[in-house]
Amino acid sequence: KFERVEERVGPLPPGILRHRLLVRPVRTGLARVFGATRGVMTEATDKKQKKGKKETASSIAIDINPPHGTRDFFPEDMRVQRWLFDKFRQAARLSGFQEYDAPVLENEDLYKRKAGEEITDQMYNFVTKDNPPARVTLRPEMTPTLARMVLSLMRASDGRMAEQLPLKWFSIPQCWRFETTQRGRKREHYQWNCDIVGVDKITAEVELLATVVSFFESVGITSEDVRFRINSRKVLGAVLEKAGVPADKFAPTCVIIDKLDKVGPEEVSRQLQVDHGIGNDVAKTILTAMEAKTLEDFAARSGTADSEAVQELKRLFDLCEAYGMGDWLSFDASVVRGLAYYTGVVFEVFDRKGELRAICGGGRYDRLLTLYGSPKEIPCVGFGFGDCVIMELLKERNKLPKLGREVDYVVAAYSAEMMPAQMKVAKAIRDTGAVVDVMPDVAKKVAKAFNYADRCGARRIAFVAPDEWNNGVVRIKDLREEDESKKQVDVPFDDMANIGTYFGEGKAAKAPAAAAAAVPGASGAHAARQVPVCAGFSRPLTPQQSGMGVKVEAVCAGFERPWAQSASSVGSSGAPA
Repeated sequence: KFERVEERVGPLPPGILRHRLLVRPVRTGLARVFGATRGVMTEATDKKQKKGKKETASSIAIDINPPHGTRDFFPEDMRVQRWLFDKFRQAARLSGFQEYDAPVLENEDLYKRKAGEEITDQMYNFVTKDNPPARVTLRPEMTPTLARMVLSLMRASDGRMAEQLPLKWFSIPQCWRFETTQRGRKREHYQWNCDIVGVDKITAEVELLATVVSFFESVGITSEDVRFRINSRKVLGAVLEKAGVPADKFAPTCVIIDKLDKVGPEEVSRQLQVDHGIGNDVAKTILTAMEAKTLEDFAARSGTADSEAVQELKRLFDLCEAYGMGDWLSFDASVVRGLAYYTGVVFEVFDRKGELRAICGGGRYDRLLTLYGSPKEIPCVGFGFGDCVIMELLKERNKLPKLGREVDYVVAAYSAEMMPAQMKVAKAIRDTGAVVDVMPDVAKKVAKAFNYADRCGARRIAFVAPDEWNNGVVRIKDLREEDESKKQVDVPFDDMANIGTYFGEGKAAKAPAAAAAAVPGASGAHAARQVPVCAGFSRPLTPQQSGMGVKVEAVCAGFERPWAQSASSVGSSGAPA
């Protein structure tokens, strides 16, 4: 294997000979030689060791695995990732969100919000060599960055915004946390974030939930696959307030309750009492309320049925029902989210089988900007949707698409002398918007070109050979056409811009007759007129133009804009002068 590769690319570096053999047979070229299986040595290395030669620093192989908890994305992986991210973007844009981004490196102070959050112990942080040094971190989440960017649009003196509220922004950032890795959890992941800034009504939460449902439907996930678990910190706040818990202990209490599924009710009760001085009776009241299965049951257990928080949550469920997504949602008192900045409705999405971690989570955080110096409170609500867990779910439900390499044309030259013509053909076809791969070697044998095209996943091959080229044509073979009479076409080089039409693609539409509808907004005599249009016009004639008695019978496809002649240039015959 090494000898065959060296024949093609030259001698390999000494360290390469220590690399482990690949377990991916689909790789080509050098990659077939290099390894991904720990502990397997090459034959060349074994011979060296048998001779008793001493290892040198140059012969010691690097670890070819990515750092623990991170991932490599090979081309086939990237195709799936792009597909997923496109679905994220489509769902966000359909709901009116605009995309934004920011540096992956953030100021460490942005994430120090007290309240016992685990996130401060999970950061990849370090001190820069600046003077004075700066403490920075790879961002563990995007919401504080959003807050920083929103604050940059705010006038410090009075809190007035440079941008018109509300803001509807989304992003797909890479985030980093030093966590214990498990199924669906990495130390780096991409997270789809959607946030609405400047809306204090429950309709903002409903829009976010509808956006997530829209995404699920676009990838084939239904309400039978996942469940939205919804609660409100305002509801929990009403319970704590009635039990006499001080307001300053609300956020730390929420962080502890969020651990209920992980550590159990006994440990939560202990932490509430020992760490925060909450009485045993109050702790029992909180845990009893957490057992409620419906909002009505929760309100009855906690004595908060008439509270504003409970009524607001009922309103959310009513609006979601009207949106047609009532079967996706359920109330869950145990959902409080672990971040201290949440202030209202919170939600998480889980698979109904209960085999995976949370797929998505979010909620309202009205006071976050004031923690960072905002002179006034600005309502905000948003969610984060990681890429790891949803990929596990899509694999499990067999919903991932099969995405091969997509190449429209491979351009092959018969000989080295034909390579300049090969480049001309490749450029001409690429100018049409087609994906073109130029075969690097000459292809005197047709089988060699077919083999290369097959490995590329190409649909067609363009052969650039002397006889055809001298006649001004390029021979194209369609590798997926079953009809032998249509499999091969000689396309004139001068007409490469229309290459698709030779295979039944991109045919120009026939010039339509006058439109059947009256001109929108026209009145009087114009209202009954048909709109004159032609294939060369980018839009119909205006009511004024069509009301001149002009009869458009012959048009020129070269026109790039509608006819805009004035009435004075119209001849007596009714045709443009």
